Amino acid sequence: MSDPDLNLLLTLDALLAEGSVAGAARRLRLSPSAMSRSLARLREATGDPLLVRAGRGLVASPRALELRELIGPLVQGAQAALRPAAALDLAKLEREFSLRTREGFVENFGAALLARVAAEAPGVRLRFVPKPDRDSTPLRDGRVDLETGVIGSTTGPELRAQALFRERFIAVVRAGHALGRGKLTAARYAAGRHVAVSRGGAAHGPVDEAMSLLALRRDISVTVAGFAEALALARASDLIATVPERHTAHLREGLLSFELPLALQPFTVSLLWHPRMDGDAAHRWLRGVIREVSLA
Repeated sequence: MSDPDLNLLLTLDALLAEGSVAGAARRLRLSPSAMSRSLARLREATGDPLLVRAGRGLVASPRALELRELIGPLVQGAQAALRPAAALDLAKLEREFSLRTREGFVENFGAALLARVAAEAPGVRLRFVPKPDRDSTPLRDGRVDLETGVIGSTTGPELRAQALFRERFIAVVRAGHALGRGKLTAARYAAGRHVAVSRGGAAHGPVDEAMSLLALRRDISVTVAGFAEALALARASDLIATVPERHTAHLREGLLSFELPLALQPFTVSLLWHPRMDGDAAHRWLRGVIREVSLA
């Protein structure tokens, strides 16, 4: 069975509204003969005469009267769907957005983001979800609306990205740690005991690569999955944690922070989303708010 011609819905709607072939033809800017052919196709498709002669006019059959109750809303809905989207009214917007982020983002930017959202769109709700890996699937399948992260080889090539801020790694130790006295050199940094951060469990990373260029190697005593865990261990021991500076600003309160004595390039943290959301006005608004809050 072939698929029905959905253009016939417009034709049927016009015929039922006008009650005549000539009137429906004028309404759809067609010739009367073209409209007569369309009526013939409708009769064949429905198995019903739809409009029958009564004196000098046409009257709807019982089947046509049933269809009129169905066709009208269908056509109106289709026409509404194909019109340009209505202007975004933030005051009336009721929606939930999910954001996938690494730890530290909520702690540093969450409060300011919530304040902006509450002030501009009080009906919007945010749901922050953890980011245990760099897999782009949650954005592709719509489980999350937005994600923050560093663009890399595992980032889906179709994803859209907008830079939020530049980030760099720093060394962090407890108050009173020996590294707090004197200049922090690469040799002193390497000589300490370290806590490494790795979501996948591999301790070797950009810091270790930079150290290898100086023929140095750090002593990694423990590897953890997150920044908060690394900083908690550094706060309660002599371990040195190496973490992103901006992501951990609030998490590092009360601790000593140092610029790394290594040739490490800063990196860019970006906001990521799937291209199907490009034209969504509410999504576009939230992207702008996140970027402004991150730059503040």
